[in-house]
Amino acid sequence: MTDIRIAIVGFGKISRDQHVGAIAATPGVTLAAIASHTGSLPGLPHFSTIEELLEHGPPVDAVSLCTPPQARRAAAAAALAAGKHVMLEKPPGTGVTELDPLIAMAAEAKRTLFATWHSRYAPAVEPARAWLATARIKSVHINWKEDVRVWHPGQAWIWEPGGLGVFDPGINALSILTHILPKPVFITTAELAFPANCQAPIAANLKLADIDGLPVTAEFDFRQTGPQSWDIAVETDLGNMTLSGGGRRMSIDGKAVAEEPDEEYRALYRRFIRLCATGASDVDLAPLRLVADSFMVGKRVIVEPFVD
Repeated sequence: MTDIRIAIVGFGKISRDQHVGAIAATPGVTLAAIASHTGSLPGLPHFSTIEELLEHGPPVDAVSLCTPPQARRAAAAAALAAGKHVMLEKPPGTGVTELDPLIAMAAEAKRTLFATWHSRYAPAVEPARAWLATARIKSVHINWKEDVRVWHPGQAWIWEPGGLGVFDPGINALSILTHILPKPVFITTAELAFPANCQAPIAANLKLADIDGLPVTAEFDFRQTGPQSWDIAVETDLGNMTLSGGGRRMSIDGKAVAEEPDEEYRALYRRFIRLCATGASDVDLAPLRLVADSFMVGKRVIVEPFVD
């Protein structure tokens, strides 16, 4: 089988930090081109837009869409119409319903549409899921707090409509939550803190439950300084399980039981290669639905302006 020739569309921080290295380290896929207004790589064909890439670029089999989410729907539609497989960075779009036409396009074209949730591929997530399947879960608490100036420096799009604000990292926690719990959860209440000069929240407190009333709480904050917090604590009848480091470490009653090096993005590309082999799609919208519901039911609180 020949390598999948892939183009990265949108060449910002996440592309440079994660996608380029993951593609280089993954057998079966080759980076063939870049389409971006803001960046390029030496030795690779570069185009300003996906339309220019598709019309004038080298042959590619797939595109990895790493643009801000506001631009992903149109780019994905253009790629699918051109017969390309599509990988979507998270979140897959700015709304839930805009994904439905893309899912239909991919099915009709027999092309892959892969909505990625990289945090699900953190090394301790699957062990946590397996362990929780044997336990009776009593409560869950998410503490997901980071410094936006460190992780999203100068990224104004994140504060615009559709940029999600603190839900850009918070959706990572929700993607793990919806993967490791045995039953679906839904939002019951939410409080969203909006800077006076922004259209997206800088912090959020959520309460969720499953059909049996399992209490789940989540605290998201973009204003954390010092040590960063990406933790999910689960109280069960077999002990207290904690996923920390964004899903990289699992401990039970304080004792580490799983911890491996981070290969999230390599795992994403391995999954993408397998999907492309048959034209199958993988589009789980559960995390995005929870974010959408948070905005629907959330109480809006105005806080001090944010200055990057």
